[in-house]
Amino acid sequence: MDLTALLRELVTLFVVIDPIGSLPVFYFATASVPAALHWKFALRAVIVAWIVLMAFLVGGQILLEGLGLRFGSFQIAGGVILFLFALTMIFGDSKPEREMAEAERDHLSGAVFPLAMPSIASPGAMLAIVVLTDNHRHSVSEQLVTAGLLTLVLVLTLLLLLAAAPLKRVLGNTGAGVVSRVMGIILATVAVDAILGGLNAVGVLSVDGSSGPL
Repeated sequence: MDLTALLRELVTLFVVIDPIGSLPVFYFATASVPAALHWKFALRAVIVAWIVLMAFLVGGQILLEGLGLRFGSFQIAGGVILFLFALTMIFGDSKPEREMAEAERDHLSGAVFPLAMPSIASPGAMLAIVVLTDNHRHSVSEQLVTAGLLTLVLVLTLLLLLAAAPLKRVLGNTGAGVVSRVMGIILATVAVDAILGGLNAVGVLSVDGSSGPL
């Protein structure tokens, strides 16, 4: 994998995981948690998210192929779902607003929900990690690189959560919502590229240079 491909995968993972968009969820979920335990709360959430996403990296495609489905079809479906997910980020309630409401309904059940899931390990992130590690397109070493990039993004997420207090003073809930919508636009572009790649994989059309981030 060249530097451009690495950067593209890193950006894709950062967009779908959306660490900044998870900050208001962290603020809300830790409102009644002693400040001394915030780092443990953040660490637990990130570890759970890492386990979930790594499980999808290792077994997601095996499950898909066990059901007899073509990966190109999954790539198209994944692109459509990511595109719809991007539309909710752009036009619907922002990710922080939506997930803070979910947190309130669940009475702050802890780091697993809603912080680890669905805020950090979101459906879009689960889907993206499966597509990025296509066994037919990427060697084991390349998939290990993707796993490393995933771990890097989650480490960055942990650092952002640990720096939540000063960041809130800079961004605020409104700022996090704006950033989430900008990321939605980027994700929509990634989704369209995934759909084109899937159409090319199943032979519906030929796309020159179709080697997008997904």
